[in-house]
Order: sequence, then structure tokens, then C-alpha cells
Amino acid sequence: MTLEFIGYAADRQASEILAPEGPVIQPGYLREVARTHEEAGFDRVLIAQSASSPDGFVLADQVLAATERLGVLLAHRPGFVAPTQLARKFATLDAFHPGRIALHVITGGDDADQARDGDFTDKPTRYRRTDDFLTVVRRTWDSSEPFDHEGEFYRVRGGLSDVRPAAGIPVYFGGASADAIRVGAKHADVYAFWGEPLAGIAERIEQVRAAAGRDIAFSVSLRPIPAATEAEAWERAREILRLTQDRVGEFKGRRDSSEAVGSQRLLEAAATGEVVDERLWTAVAKTTGAAGNSTALVGSYEQVADSLLDYVRLGVGTLLIRGFSPLADARDYGTLVRLVRERADAVTVGA
Repeated sequence: MTLEFIGYAADRQASEILAPEGPVIQPGYLREVARTHEEAGFDRVLIAQSASSPDGFVLADQVLAATERLGVLLAHRPGFVAPTQLARKFATLDAFHPGRIALHVITGGDDADQARDGDFTDKPTRYRRTDDFLTVVRRTWDSSEPFDHEGEFYRVRGGLSDVRPAAGIPVYFGGASADAIRVGAKHADVYAFWGEPLAGIAERIEQVRAAAGRDIAFSVSLRPIPAATEAEAWERAREILRLTQDRVGEFKGRRDSSEAVGSQRLLEAAATGEVVDERLWTAVAKTTGAAGNSTALVGSYEQVADSLLDYVRLGVGTLLIRGFSPLADARDYGTLVRLVRERADAVTVGA
């Protein structure tokens, strides 16, 4: 069985336990974290987007130039760039780095962050806009003749791009609401979930498959905390929680105004217990308000590998894993990536 591993690359090192230090953009760190992921056996790294983050296209180009085979999953929020232009930007990156760029569509679950970029539309409207946006993006990539489009948010007359991806560009899509499932099931190649308990992921997979009516792949995002022994892993987990709690004031806004359905589902899981499914640890999600993928798998390398494979058995083919010490953990995850790949051939999906 072929699995895809995605890590995380940013302009500087930061996490729940590490406050950012130094210049906002640190080129040396970005290149180092990219090469570290490549050496650890990752297939791609996610470059996230917010209303205050550096330009992701520039970061993606730096990552691709610094590595030989590592791909980039570049997050993008529809609504700020014309879909025809966005399609050309991705196709241009793909021309320089064939097959190594993918689009991660983030419709936007945080009204305050959307407003920082001047977007005051509500969530249902944003999802309708995303639907219209992706329709135009796909047509721009696929059309060899001029096309017209008349949508609720975008109108195109004679649209045509001189540059198109030779082998296509995968579209990943995140979201847990009914609107998200409707739009993502229509457009996504890979539908992405945060690290819910196994029963929740199984339920979501069934919902998306039913809505899609076609083959669609799935991704789960988790924060593994592996160690040589289970006891050592839990010792580190407790230290991570302590450090997170020391910074709890910095997460207050997130805890008090979590709007994303995905965040709400993680918090519901946390309410059932600190540990679910034997080693899915929810304490950091509870502390921070689950504003992002914040549930962890804690145990020995072998135990965490087996827990990741439990998601694979449900039909998950992409595992997005990132650590609380981003650079060191990316290096350490090489052991975990190897173990999971070695054991994946023995996994029966649906068993």
C-alpha cells in the first residue's frame, strides 16, 4: 500500500511550546526544515496561510529549490486572488518543479482572521465562493480552448492560460461542516480531517464518500509524540502540556472564539477524556481551544506507528504529521515514517 506523508514547513520555528523568535522570515531555517523532511522520507510539506503570514508562493519556491524530490502542499484561501490567476500561479510553479506542487483549499473558519484581509463574508457565503472559485481553477488548468464562465462570484470571458500543468495538480480540501463536505466532495482529490477519534473519522469518511459519489482520497492530521518507550513518550507529553499551559494566555482568543466545526469536534473528543482510542491525546487541544490540528498520538515508535495504521485501515492514505518541536521532530519522525511504510503492506483497508 502506498502512503503519503506530509510534514510542515514555515518561515521560522514556532509551536504551542515555542514562541517565535528573531526575524519573521528566516531563509536558513526554511531550507533546513525542508531538507530535514526530505531526508526523513516525507513526500510533501504543508505551507499554511493566515492573514498575517508571509507569501506562501515565495516560501514554496524556496522549499522546492532547496530540495530534490520533496513536494509542497500550499494552502490558499479563495476570495483574494482571481481564480484564473491562481491557476496560472500554480501551473507556473509546477512547470519549474513538475509534479511537486499541490493546492490545499482553506475556505476560512475564523471570521476575525478573514476580516484582517478585508473579507467580511459569512461562512456559508465563503463556501459558495469556494465552489465557484474551484470550478474556474479546474477549467483554467484543463482547457486548451478559451472558455466562458458565469458564476455567482466569478465571471470569465475567453479564459485561457498559456501554462497548464502537464499531469494535473492535486487539490486537497479541509473542513468539517455540512457546507465543507458539499463543496469538498465535489472538487477535492484528497479530503483532509484533523485528528479525531477513529469512530469520528470513519463517520466523516462515509459522509464524504456518499456526497462525492466517486473515488476520493483522505488525509488525517496528527501530532505524534513517539519515544523509545511508552513511559518516555508520556513523560515528554506531560512536559509539552506544561509548556503549553505556561503560554495559555496567548491562546485565550482562540479558546473563547472557536468557530470552525473541526475545532468543535476536537473539543468534543477532548470532553470524553484526555486519552481516546488508547493513545490519542487531547490535552493540548483542550488547552488551546483546538485552533488547528492539535491532537497527538503518544507511545513508543511501534505503538504510534500502529495507531497511525488504524487510520489507514479506515481508508486514510495521507498522514499529515507535525511536531511540537518542529525541526527536531521532523528529523525524529524518520523512524516513524519508515516503520509505518514497512507495516502498511500488511494492512487491509476496511478490516
